[in-house]
Amino acid sequence: MTLIDVALVVCTALDEAGTKAVLTGGGAATAYAPKSYESQDLDYVITFGGGRPAVEALADLGFETRPEKHYTHPGTRFTVEFPPGPLAVGDDFITSWDTLRRGDLLLHIITPTDSVRDRLSAYLHWNDLGSLEVALAVAKAQRDRIDLALVEDWCRREGAADKFELFRRRLG
Repeated sequence: MTLIDVALVVCTALDEAGTKAVLTGGGAATAYAPKSYESQDLDYVITFGGGRPAVEALADLGFETRPEKHYTHPGTRFTVEFPPGPLAVGDDFITSWDTLRRGDLLLHIITPTDSVRDRLSAYLHWNDLGSLEVALAVAKAQRDRIDLALVEDWCRREGAADKFELFRRRLG
């Protein structure tokens, strides 16, 4: 199974258990730029529900809890993690996201614009050039769905207008 296949199955099981979880991080970047980047984990931020029903839903799928607070499954190399909320990039709370559907499966996922901001965050704050490359890959793959003005405004509010200019030049 691909990362997106696993993401769909996990999100659907959580949703059916009453837990709304939104895919973020590298998993979202993989969904939006699969030919350019593949994450090894699925990071979901729980926006509603959680607790025992979510753990049981993952156990029903065959996932096991690890001491490092992530879940593994013997049938896939991808791990599942639940970083603490709230769902945000920098100081901006994320209150809406996309829901992808494939048959009876669904995947709540941050928007392409928020995926770019999420990946840019590591570049803005820690000079992580790999994260800049992933942000560029998502922006190029989803060019018609990226709100570049929002990304620029966010970068300015994060104190990194100069790094946005590099991002814009590289984006073309």
